[in-house]
Amino acid sequence: MVMSVNNLKKSPDNTENLTVLKNSEKAKEIWEKCLEVIRPNLNALAFKTWFSPIVPVDFENNTLKVKIPYDFSWEYIEMHYNHLIKKALLNVIGENAKLSYKFENSEDIGNYLVDQYNNKPENEEIDNLQSKPIEIFSNNNGKHKIQTITRDEHFKTNLNEKFTFDNFVKGESNQFARAAAFAVSNAPGYTTFNPLFIYGGVGLGKTHLIQAIGNYVVSNKKANRVLYTTAEKFTTEFVESIKKGNTNDFTSFYRSVDILIIDDIQFFAGKESTTDTFFHIFNSLYQIGKQIVLSCDKPPKSLSGLDERLISRFQWGLSVDIQPPDLETRIAILIKKCESYNFELDLNIIEYIATNITSNIRELEGALIKILAKFSLEGKEITLDLAREVVKSVATEKKSNLTIDQIQKIVAEYFEIDPNLLRAKTKKKEYVQARQIAMYFCKKLTNASLKTIGINFGGRDHSTVIHAIQTVEESMKDDAFVNLLFSIQHKIEYNS
Repeated sequence: MVMSVNNLKKSPDNTENLTVLKNSEKAKEIWEKCLEVIRPNLNALAFKTWFSPIVPVDFENNTLKVKIPYDFSWEYIEMHYNHLIKKALLNVIGENAKLSYKFENSEDIGNYLVDQYNNKPENEEIDNLQSKPIEIFSNNNGKHKIQTITRDEHFKTNLNEKFTFDNFVKGESNQFARAAAFAVSNAPGYTTFNPLFIYGGVGLGKTHLIQAIGNYVVSNKKANRVLYTTAEKFTTEFVESIKKGNTNDFTSFYRSVDILIIDDIQFFAGKESTTDTFFHIFNSLYQIGKQIVLSCDKPPKSLSGLDERLISRFQWGLSVDIQPPDLETRIAILIKKCESYNFELDLNIIEYIATNITSNIRELEGALIKILAKFSLEGKEITLDLAREVVKSVATEKKSNLTIDQIQKIVAEYFEIDPNLLRAKTKKKEYVQARQIAMYFCKKLTNASLKTIGINFGGRDHSTVIHAIQTVEESMKDDAFVNLLFSIQHKIEYNS
């Protein structure tokens, strides 16, 4: 990086007193004096983020040489602190001052050329100087060439092209989340919605919405490198990179994207090395204004098993939830799905399905596909009776694989308590709530009778189970409690 400060008044504070020091010692003293000029103009966090990592290494011929981390963002400094650096160099070194840098683990020296201010009045404040666009060069065997960002046509986005805003059915339950997603897709990295954090229960359309952002950006050329992945895949790739000894390549790849979209980030929980790596990738992308989009089964503040510093960053932007669709939205989803299959279904049958399958969109679409399969593969006439049969089978399939013991273990794990406490006689509030929620899901997700459920919860009678279910349903008036149930149900269904 070479910063030339020409035709500016020479500062009385020069390097006369530094001539007896070794070059490296000179560099340290000069850089400290530069920081004294820069520090008062920044808040503590900005100073620590952008200037603390810079290490002075040499000073010769009015050129201060510094070393910076390989993933450091010179773009951000150029946009926000260029005038401060020039002011510091002028004050400390004087006329014709230069600053050159090299990245860690790299032999290349970057050269940062600043335009010359030949026509500026002498009494104009340096702080008000505005530079023209700056050219960035890299050293290549003594020859300099301009580095430019070009579109990588072979870059794999991992996006599913069917997930678009056009086929995302908007309703009261998701309209705010959709509006936020659309705003991000039109100006990725330039809104205050960074990161955009979308949360909600399983099968409510989170994956569709976050991929719609990516597809819109790609089709409208809003960014070059858009990447969609899941937390599970990210973890697998990271572990593989450790085995192969190429973690630097792994992190460099993720830091190179313009928009990073990660699904189901709750699966980072408990994976310390993975989350630490993701934390640094997140920071690197955020600092240079790249867009981050995340989905989760719960809001950031309810996440457990993740580093607090990462959770806090999830809350820097906008967190929005998706609720279960209301009846009208469920009907609209089924109609839209029928249109995509080029199939017309009687409205009474659509209404029956939408009325009886309420938990999530995935089950709703699954029931419709099953009905169409029976029509096309088995030649059955699509009637209301067939719809009843399918809806009943979907409910039975959903329940058949789960046991009361499994639900108890998952609920206890969620609340971080011993499963035996769900069966104990204790009346502590936190244990009572966990027990009632477990009973609720046992009734909802298994075929067990009220009596059987009670027996498995410490020999309680069926009236206690009924009371527990009613208490949970009454608590659903609170949005936070609904989100809690979504999260637990997602864990139960994922682990069943």
